[in-house]
Amino acid sequence: MNYILFDGPFRDNLLPFTFTRPVADLRIGILTIREKWEMHLESTTTTVTEDYLSDKFPMVEMDENVMINASYLPNNELVELVRNLKENQAIFKDEDVIAFFTKDAQEDIDFNDFEAIEYDSEVIKVEHVWDIFLKNGEAIQEDFELVTNGRESQPISATNNVIAPHNVFIEEGVIMEFVTLNAAKGPIYIGKDSELMEGAMVRGPFALCEHSIVKMGTKVYGPTTVGPYSKIGGEVNNSVLFAHSNKGHDGFLGNSVIGEWCNLGADTNNSNLKNNYAEVKIWDYTTESFGRTGLQFCGLMMGDHSKCGINTMFNTGTVIGVSANVFGSGYPRNFIPSFSWGGASGFTTFQTNKAFDVAKVVMSRREIEFCEIDKAIMNHIFEATRKFRRD
Repeated sequence: MNYILFDGPFRDNLLPFTFTRPVADLRIGILTIREKWEMHLESTTTTVTEDYLSDKFPMVEMDENVMINASYLPNNELVELVRNLKENQAIFKDEDVIAFFTKDAQEDIDFNDFEAIEYDSEVIKVEHVWDIFLKNGEAIQEDFELVTNGRESQPISATNNVIAPHNVFIEEGVIMEFVTLNAAKGPIYIGKDSELMEGAMVRGPFALCEHSIVKMGTKVYGPTTVGPYSKIGGEVNNSVLFAHSNKGHDGFLGNSVIGEWCNLGADTNNSNLKNNYAEVKIWDYTTESFGRTGLQFCGLMMGDHSKCGINTMFNTGTVIGVSANVFGSGYPRNFIPSFSWGGASGFTTFQTNKAFDVAKVVMSRREIEFCEIDKAIMNHIFEATRKFRRD
């Protein structure tokens, strides 16, 4: 069967992270949403997404296709329903389409002609940017069971202090000595060839993905995920870093989501709670205004390729777009458009030629090319977000 993950109706709610990727490639838990579905289905997947992303994330359409809404995370019960779909059957959750089997082209789909299968059980749905950190604990637990099922952890050195070791899984190549791991309240997964330096203290749920680093003396409160080839230091609480991003120094990061190729300067801090304990409002790209979250704790949302200088301070519920460079004293405003350059004293436009030069250097350090497809995506984002910048 050919499985295709589609962005669904919540794609714009998940900006700025979906500026540069389909919904399927968001990371929550240990794995990306795509990786979860592929492990469950034991099959590769392709994507229906925005046209400007389709060269990097192509779709393969065949005579028979099962289309899956990428905002829904798989579980055993849901996957079984998806596997057993017949032609012109669709799985619904309330008003949402979770998945459907079709032989028709996308533009010819009419759900009035489909047999509806109602899914009434609990399922994790990623509908808003804050869901990524808010539901990360559940996602880590489900991924931990999926990834470690039937496997045996690598042994843990006796120098480490471990609480609930049955809830800890260590992959091959991990370097970890004189570290405290407390998995009593949630699993701890340590990915292949990663490192926890001495003095680090971690409370689960926690996922450290492959080739990532937790620096000396770091304090981590779960649920937190550190994506592949990333680095953290200081204090981190209930946050998700996607991949290739660094918070390598002291400072606090809490209730936050950090995209790929981001860097937080030394002693960067974000607020995750307003002084008056009021509900946090954050920038909503769909309404182009600040919207309610229903949350008391909500921190920083930083899109891919954005960076900030040393001692940067971010207000509660700050949203930063793609390829912004933030620096200077004081609190910058809590919506920073893509390709912005500056800080509390004001912003100018970070021109694409300079932004591309930075991206090339940053990615080349990891032996990854910033290619023409990446340039085209970034150029599209630059034009699409022009209206938000004040030149």
